[in-house]
This record gives sequence, structure tokens and C-alpha cells, in this order.
Amino acid sequence: MAVVARAPGRPARAAMLVVFAVFAVFLVSRGCGGPERTPGGPSSTSTGSVPGTSAVARSPFTGLPGRTGGPVLAVKIDNVGTARPHTGLGRADLVYVEQVESGLTRLLAVFSSQLPDRVGPVRSARESDLELLRQFGSPALAFSGAQSRLLPVVAEAPVYDVSPAHAPGAYVRDGSRPAPHNLYAAPDRLLAAAPDASAARDIGFRFGDAPAGGTPERDRTVRYPNGSVGLHWSAEGDRWLVSFDGDPATATDGGRLGAPTVVVQYVTVRPSGFHDRWGNTSPYSETVGTGRAVVLRDGKAYDATWSRPDAAAGTRFSTPGGQPVTFARGPVWIVLAPLPR
Repeated sequence: MAVVARAPGRPARAAMLVVFAVFAVFLVSRGCGGPERTPGGPSSTSTGSVPGTSAVARSPFTGLPGRTGGPVLAVKIDNVGTARPHTGLGRADLVYVEQVESGLTRLLAVFSSQLPDRVGPVRSARESDLELLRQFGSPALAFSGAQSRLLPVVAEAPVYDVSPAHAPGAYVRDGSRPAPHNLYAAPDRLLAAAPDASAARDIGFRFGDAPAGGTPERDRTVRYPNGSVGLHWSAEGDRWLVSFDGDPATATDGGRLGAPTVVVQYVTVRPSGFHDRWGNTSPYSETVGTGRAVVLRDGKAYDATWSRPDAAAGTRFSTPGGQPVTFARGPVWIVLAPLPR
């Protein structure tokens, strides 16, 4: 017998409204019709992207889809010749290059999207690291130690100290290398010692298509008093290949090091109130304020300004006209370069 449809009366309409309401709740609970959810992180829409891009959960550090809300781990990395090749740097979201004593450089690698099995060689922290890391909230900070007068400053800073003094089980010495350039750490164990470390969040970077303009550039060298960072554009690899002191930078677990975007951020480098064990004054790179920068991406150099109003704020990079300078998606290296004299 055929069933003839008829217009629902008031009771039927009320029943249908209830069914639709229940169905809508079901859809929301399954994530349909809302922002994409990524395991290990909160929902997000176009994190760190320019307007008009698709609504996908992305890392605020790299602009790539994937794990977006993981805890932040910063690791201080040795960078003298005997410390190379490095281990684990190829999995860092961000790598900062900083000047230290005697005009040498040291690295601060930031991990969140992914973790290597091992990272190092790990070396000691500096005062300027604490200001730089404030924009990440309260991250975990791995370092081999610090000058005795600096340790109380680290203890008061909004970082989770996961040095060997607080996470001894995360570290191991590599007997094939000379000390002190042979201390390595397991990032998963470091984060286990800092369960409340801040999750990745917006630190001012914007990702998307290249901005208008720019000057074609193939090579650039940033010089320090006793070191250098070389950058070479690889069109085949679609990234800037990094060299230290004239030698190609490589990782024991990932080959040649590089990134789709490299920022040369010119900062004031002044003496700090601390020194190393030999009496050399530790330099302090000022990352709060404003200044000039050059953003390298897609084989071009873009003049920019950087701005960070206070230590808790992120760093924004803008064109001379005030628009955001968009980065290419992927890891970012930030070279904190001394102001030209």
C-alpha cells in the first residue's frame, strides 16, 4: 500500500525540530561544519595565515598543517666547529642564531610540531635567551648549565628548566666527541619533565604567497666578529641552504640544513651583566623594540621592519608600507645579526 505524504501539523513540526536539533549537536560533536581538529592540539582556523587562505589547522611557527598545539621545547645548541655536524636540527620549527662570547655564534632551536629522537650538542644558556623566549609563554628550556649568577635569573624566568640538574635522565654524553661538545638530549624525556610547558601559539609570523616586489638574491652572508652564516638559495630544493663559517651546515640525522624562509633580523648587541668562565663578557641581543630586517624567501630578498613592543609579545615583520611580510610555509631560521657599523 502506498504511503501518501502530507504536510506536517504542529506536533509533527515540533517533533522534526527536536530531531534536527539532536542531529546538529551530533554534527558539532563529530567536528563537522567547524574548524578541523588536529591530534595533539586545539582546533584552529588558518593559524598564522593571511586572509583568504583555507581554514586548516596549521602550526603558528611553520604555517604547515599537522600537529598544532604541541608543547614548546627550546634547546640551546653549540655551534663551534667541533660541535658540528649537529643532531636533530632538521626537525626544529624555528632556529635562532645568536652571538655569544668571543664573537662566536650559538643556536636556539624551537620544537613543537615534531620531535627528533636526539638533539645536540647542548650547551649553556644566556641572559638574552630568556627575553627571546618570553613570546612563547612558558616553554621548556633545555641547556647544559649557566654562569652561577645567571642561574637564579633562569629560576625566576617563565621557563621550565629541563637542564641536567632537573631532568638528568634526558641527557647522555657521546664518547666519540670531546667534552663539552658532546652532550645530547632526548626531547620526549625533556618534555616529560615539563608537563605544563606552554603550547605553540601565535608569535607574529604570517604565512602565504610571496609579497609583491623583492630583489632577486642567490647568496647572502651574515658576519659576526668571529663567525659567519652563509645562505644560498637552492631552486631545486626550494629553500635556503645554511653554512657556518664557510662550511655547509649538516645534521647527522637529516643531511644539509636549510629553510624556505630565513629572516636576517638586525638587533642591538650590547654587553650583558654576565660573563663566561674565562671572564669574557656575554653579549646580549635585544629582541624587544623595532628595527630593520631582511626576509629571504623564494630566491628573493624583501626589506622589512621588525616590531616587538614588549617581551610577552610576538615579533611582527612588515613591509615599508606596513603590510605583513608573509613567510613561505615550512621551518624558519632567524639570524639575529649585529647592527652594521
